[in-house]
Amino acid sequence: MVLSCNQQPLSTGDSEGRYSIAVIPMSSQHDFWHSIHAGALQAAEELGVEIIWNAPLQNEDRQQQIDIVESMRIRGVDGIVLAPVDSVALVSSTEDAIRRGVPVVIVDSALDSEEQISFVATDNYQGGVLAAHELAKLLGESGKVIVLRANEGTASTMNRERGFLESLEEYGNIEVISSNQRAGTTPESAYQKAEQLLATFKDDDGGLEADGIFTSCEPVTFGMMRAMEDADLTGKVRHVGFDASPVLVEGLRKGHLDTIIVQDPIKMGYLGVKVVVQHLNGEEVDNRHDTGVYAISRDNVDHPANKNLVEPDLDRWLSGKGQ
Repeated sequence: MVLSCNQQPLSTGDSEGRYSIAVIPMSSQHDFWHSIHAGALQAAEELGVEIIWNAPLQNEDRQQQIDIVESMRIRGVDGIVLAPVDSVALVSSTEDAIRRGVPVVIVDSALDSEEQISFVATDNYQGGVLAAHELAKLLGESGKVIVLRANEGTASTMNRERGFLESLEEYGNIEVISSNQRAGTTPESAYQKAEQLLATFKDDDGGLEADGIFTSCEPVTFGMMRAMEDADLTGKVRHVGFDASPVLVEGLRKGHLDTIIVQDPIKMGYLGVKVVVQHLNGEEVDNRHDTGVYAISRDNVDHPANKNLVEPDLDRWLSGKGQ
């Protein structure tokens, strides 16, 4: 039995006594989380466990995610795989679950705790480093750059932004002219903030004072791409963004952005569940699993080796399961 977002079972487990694992992402509204879900389902089929998938109704709702963690602990699930909305706000509910005998694996974004049994994620700082070098290469190591940040308090995107900005300091002829604006949690809020930001730096000829832009997650990258299209800046300003989705991959192919830094969320969801099950079976598990980070451009987007990173077959796992 697999439960979709916000469905609640009458009891965990089943008549066969399988482990029940709660998988709790930040949201269910982005392709990244659909991929996490697909990976979790792949592991569930392989290992013979039950997945209970439950996400906040609103994107990255801290309080609702806390409530979901607490409800799963009360229900008596055997383990939890959690992508915490906030590195601090989720500490108390997570550590309470662990103290009460429910092991927790953190995926995607770090939690400010040493109590989880493992952390399965991209090295997000290195993802930011990679983005900086890719944008510097596109700019010929000279020019002005804008950074549109993601949500405050989310460790994954904050580490990407920090890695990007610190690495860009290596290039003496590149100047960051804006790095303090945040885009919110949805493509719509990101689009609005991107419009405002582009208008702020528009020059007298209708162009942009900046030569390059970095965005640190899927909704922000999408919002910025749309705003650049509407402002007729596509192809005139270099754009390096984070994460893959069908619309971003299509935008990459069309030249609407230059490079996307991609993760492997299917592997992340798969390993999150697998590590919990290994722990429940008494196996020793590593406290950190790096799932990799990759730069995808128009030159390599259609390479067979990148197929599962940019266009995974999610329907195989999610069809009929809910997303």
